[in-house]
Amino acid sequence: MITSSTSPRERARTGVILPTFRDEAVTALEVAHRAEAAGVDGVFCYDHLWPMGQPDRPALAPFPILAAVAATTEQIVVGTLVARVGLVPDEVLLAEIDTLRTLAPGRVVIALGTGDHLSARENLAYGIPFAPADERRGALHRVARAVSDRGVPVWIGAGSPATNAVAEDLGVALNLWDAAPEKVAAQAGRTEVTWAGPVPGGASGGAAAPDATSTGAAAIISSVPRLVDAGATWVVYGWPVPMEALVRSVGRLPGEQ
Repeated sequence: MITSSTSPRERARTGVILPTFRDEAVTALEVAHRAEAAGVDGVFCYDHLWPMGQPDRPALAPFPILAAVAATTEQIVVGTLVARVGLVPDEVLLAEIDTLRTLAPGRVVIALGTGDHLSARENLAYGIPFAPADERRGALHRVARAVSDRGVPVWIGAGSPATNAVAEDLGVALNLWDAAPEKVAAQAGRTEVTWAGPVPGGASGGAAAPDATSTGAAAIISSVPRLVDAGATWVVYGWPVPMEALVRSVGRLPGEQ
């Protein structure tokens, strides 16, 4: 187990974003089970109606996938990255989160975001209003506070300064997407910072992770310590991920918790 006497790198936690831009759930569940066996700390799901900019491709909803993972695992954290306010009413989103908490007590992380002009088309294609930015930030603040009051860790997906200020106001983590270590360090003095992004030099959206000698593994072993030393408390990569390299990058052996 990780204790307070371990180094910052050993205390940092690792995660994988599951492959959900497809029309079957088997792959995502297999990846989640492999991640738990390897000693990865958490698995996460996007919340999109289609992959960004690709309306002809499928996307699985996050909460059913996370519920299935929660019901078939024992230790791994499950979470959204990010659940977008406004896709469903706030009360429905909170009910989904409460259900996930029931299935995986003490091992849920909820990252929340407002969406932006790039994701607006998803809303509009299904007749879902895309509210002005200030209204979306208001909903973000309300939902984030309600989730935090439930004792669930909350991350806010970084965006405009006004969106980032929600994390600072509530005292929750700010999740930076594909940010340089220098940006992580600058924000870490203001809030807890978590990091997510693609594997450097790796494939995207594939069905199998690079092997231990791949460019992706070497990049992870090189980049994760720099992100953690800059202040990131979690480092989460989108699939495919060389998971043993990810676990080793924070000073643990594959399979250790």
